Amino acid sequence: MATSYFSIGFSLQLLMILAYSQAFIPLLNPSLLPRNSELLRRYQSQEISEHSSSSPSEQVRQKLQAQMEILRKQDELSSTIQPSDLEIVYQDDHLVVVNKPYGVLCTSKEYPSLAQVVFEACQPSGITIDQMIVHRLGRETSGLMVCALTMEGVRGLQTLFRTRKITRQYEALVVGHLNESEGLIRLPLMRDIDHPPFMRVSTEEQQRRLLDLNPDIVPRKLMEAPKAAMTHFVVKTRDYLQPEQQVAPVTRLQLTSISGRTHQLNVHCAARGHPIVGDFVYGYQGTAAPNGGLKLSELPAGAATEEVQVQVQKQQPQRMCVHASLIRFKHPVTKEPVECISKPPF
Repeated sequence: MATSYFSIGFSLQLLMILAYSQAFIPLLNPSLLPRNSELLRRYQSQEISEHSSSSPSEQVRQKLQAQMEILRKQDELSSTIQPSDLEIVYQDDHLVVVNKPYGVLCTSKEYPSLAQVVFEACQPSGITIDQMIVHRLGRETSGLMVCALTMEGVRGLQTLFRTRKITRQYEALVVGHLNESEGLIRLPLMRDIDHPPFMRVSTEEQQRRLLDLNPDIVPRKLMEAPKAAMTHFVVKTRDYLQPEQQVAPVTRLQLTSISGRTHQLNVHCAARGHPIVGDFVYGYQGTAAPNGGLKLSELPAGAATEEVQVQVQKQQPQRMCVHASLIRFKHPVTKEPVECISKPPF
């Protein structure tokens, strides 16, 4: 079996190299490639900036289209969920808190999703499936998610999220050992026009580049102003994926998302030099810009070295190690305190 797999993989890589040299990459199926492979990254970028005579705005648009197609293909491989799999942590007349499994889409009109199962199981009153979902977790994030079951619940939960009166804590494994025991990461975020639609730390240089883009060609979302983002972290443990040999050091963190921006935890951890274990987008050799878009010289002291990142990558589980472990808020209708806790599966 191992010989057969190697032969297939070698042939596939050879095919990719030949296709790449002849500019035929868009004809190949990227879902056949390892998520963190160099060949996949070439497919995703299509080397547009080097081989295209189109304008910078058109290059950004082409990169976005290529990446969105890859993300759609990955959605096809998402895990299915049945009503019997649904884990309800808390429920009353107005809202429900569920434990989302890893690999399941939160919402989707094309593929099985958590939202569909919750809607069928809990039968919300007078609201649509879209109204029921007041916040989201990424496909590769597991853990607690709250859904509305009535219009009162919808309005109340939306207000809580908008005014940041809802506490959400996550537990994550990150690469390497952090020097600090606790801290606050304050790094503004923006879309990365070199790796759209992903995020990066906002810098003055990157903001200036937006001025050269044509808003009639580049989607407005990619040109949005940077947004302030804050993440509080507390070290829970420092360990190794191979404790006997003390190889592949990792740190278990409690992360509190204060601002709740897109991919905030992923980018902030990467920009500290300690990406989340199993993060194939913002982690080592990931799809997005390394280190959250920062240069190596801009990383804090104690950032994980390349050697450490390679060690962890070889030993890491085939999932992103981040889990929504706590959600706490005042009930929007009854005004009673609600707190739900979920233990991470890693």
